[in-house]
Amino acid sequence: MTYEPYQCCPTKVQSPTKVPKATPTKVPFKKLDKEKHVAPEKPTKGKNKALAKPDKPSKGKKGNLLDETEVLDWMVRQKEDESIEEIDRDELFKYIETKEFLAVVFYKEEDPLSPRILRHVELIDDEAAEYGIKIVKCSDRLMAKKYGYRNPPGITYFRKTKYINYDGDIDDEEEILDWLTNPENMELTDHIEKVNKKMFHKIRQTSDYVAVFFYSNDCKQCPKVLAEIEHIDDDADAAGINFVKIDDRQMAKDFGVFALPAVLFFKLGSKDPVIYAGDLYDGQQLLSWLLTQKNPAGDVIEALEGQELLDLIEHSTSVAVYFYSLDCEQCAGILEELENIDDDCDRHGIKFVKTQDYSISESYGVTDFPVLVYFENNIPNVYEGSLAEEEEVLQWLITQKTEDRIELITRVMLENMVEETQYLAVYFYKLNCHICDHILEELEKIDDECDVYGIHMVKIQDPQLAKRYSIKTFPAMVYFRNGNPLLFEGDLQNEESILEWLIDDDNRELADEIESVNDRMLERLLYESHLLAVFFYDEEDCPECQDILESLEQIDGEVDQFGIDFVKIASPEAAAAHNIINIPSLVYFRKRTPMLYDGDLHQVDRVLQWLTSQEVFEIKNEIEEVNRKMLDKLLEENEFLAVYFYENSVESRLVMDRLENIDSETDNLDITFVKMHDPRYARKWGVTKLPAIVYFRKRFPSIYRGDVMAEDEVLEWLRKNRFRQPELNIFMYGLIALSIAFVMYTAFLLQCFKPAATTPAQHPKQA
Repeated sequence: MTYEPYQCCPTKVQSPTKVPKATPTKVPFKKLDKEKHVAPEKPTKGKNKALAKPDKPSKGKKGNLLDETEVLDWMVRQKEDESIEEIDRDELFKYIETKEFLAVVFYKEEDPLSPRILRHVELIDDEAAEYGIKIVKCSDRLMAKKYGYRNPPGITYFRKTKYINYDGDIDDEEEILDWLTNPENMELTDHIEKVNKKMFHKIRQTSDYVAVFFYSNDCKQCPKVLAEIEHIDDDADAAGINFVKIDDRQMAKDFGVFALPAVLFFKLGSKDPVIYAGDLYDGQQLLSWLLTQKNPAGDVIEALEGQELLDLIEHSTSVAVYFYSLDCEQCAGILEELENIDDDCDRHGIKFVKTQDYSISESYGVTDFPVLVYFENNIPNVYEGSLAEEEEVLQWLITQKTEDRIELITRVMLENMVEETQYLAVYFYKLNCHICDHILEELEKIDDECDVYGIHMVKIQDPQLAKRYSIKTFPAMVYFRNGNPLLFEGDLQNEESILEWLIDDDNRELADEIESVNDRMLERLLYESHLLAVFFYDEEDCPECQDILESLEQIDGEVDQFGIDFVKIASPEAAAAHNIINIPSLVYFRKRTPMLYDGDLHQVDRVLQWLTSQEVFEIKNEIEEVNRKMLDKLLEENEFLAVYFYENSVESRLVMDRLENIDSETDNLDITFVKMHDPRYARKWGVTKLPAIVYFRKRFPSIYRGDVMAEDEVLEWLRKNRFRQPELNIFMYGLIALSIAFVMYTAFLLQCFKPAATTPAQHPKQA
């Protein structure tokens, strides 16, 4: 007689379980000797598994081992507890029909080995229950014989009435548990298996691909969808996809599913599942989707090289290019992950391609692989995150497609853009710089505004390149105007001051070149500029446009001196919006009122004369704004000119509104009435207080001393000065006569008081 060791104090306590009772058993000598010889061959088998396999959870009690009363009570409960349920023949048939997973231990009551076998099984019944497996024992010899055991003990595993028998070591409880919870043993080929949360996690650890159908008993659609999915279960299994179903709403929510039914696809090694977004009633469509998720190479990213790729980048509005190399160890794995988002990119209108063309990658400054570059209207943007996270890559691509973001570029890209882009703002920053990231977020707020002004803003991480532009600290902003750099020296944390600096006329001015604008900027200029000359042209189908443009650039500086903004635009849409039929055309907008030039655009002198002529310049019933250059020209061309000098004040605006009422009357008096916002220039004509009105008659100024708010008095004063021609002539003649008389009188006096000439004394000899 021998006693099995009583495991009341296991060395490693992880989970509460039953401990076998110390039941005396009679073991024959031969059997005992055999076990002694077998034990060295299988040291991990037997009852002391916790010591042999530390990776397996040991069995024991969770509690206070120092409290002997508590330990004794627990031991008594374990002794009295029959953890495995004893059933008879009728209960067995009932359980087979009602239990999805049922393990039956057939034994003989008179067999001395049966208690030991049952004790081993008792060690795993709680854990098996967590997998949804019901373990029972049955001593019915006839039932044992029916299910293949003529000489019990033995274990039969029923899965929805279908059974398999255990042929392993019946003394090894862990091997039994592994066999019971093996997904292959739990799986049935003719329908989708129902599993619980713990079973699912084990299946996911052992299966490369798992498809899960989440459903609920109170879901009306679920049975119909399940019936359709049952038709593709075998096909999915043949493709290596393990298909299971789970009735667990909370678990579905944990995976991002909030409406049932739903199908999710899990790939071994992937952190998150992919949710099926198609028609659940179309089994073939679902199967096709599963096969695509399993093997994205079936719908691979298109490979392009050479001129074909360059043409795609140039003409496509949205294209993502994956640059990789065969010598790169991680490139293939990342490419496989990116295959998962290819279809999603297509749905968002983003063309996804891959290339190994080193010449093209070098032309964009790409030397380290892999790299993902997004091109929008031929403008590159480098992805700076982890390419292994394909969901983040997809979100970034969608953001680039739907939002205007500041693009990340390389050194080679920057050099090309500086050469090709008229206005380019470059933000230099470095990694792991908190203030750099903060300023970058603020700059995103003015990126759209910069686009309106035709300023392209990009960012770059290149400390060596930054030194070329005298940048010693980060971050920094450099403004390129036709390749000429200008370093921002203000506060980068104030994005509004950066915007004002970028759009300042002095900073934007290009020497001997007409500024190019886009549609949005043209509309903005029309609202902001009172005098705007726009040259509409075509860059491709107009041979003479370039010659005319070169001629017009000869007068750009002079036109600017007259306060006229001169721009060019190559946009058929903008031309059509302003009813421009013939290209090229020159249109002069005076407060959004267009006037088309119908002369020869090659004769730039006539174009300049037309732009600055008073007939074109004047706007009826409105006092025109002039600058110094325009005022000098008007003084030369007009005999009678009235100028309203003003400043930014409420009084000036009120006076302006009143003077507008008499503008047409001054036109009838043949007096040109203009306004000027230049206090310094006003002081040149003796004006010390603004607002003020100065009347010029043949360039001779006369300052109005009355009430400028009384427009009638101002008009009367202008009328009197206008018709003071005779009096002024008499005064002038009198002044001239007086001046001549003064000169003659002065000469007379000089003659009268001139001393007489002395006669020289005669020489004595002459006498």
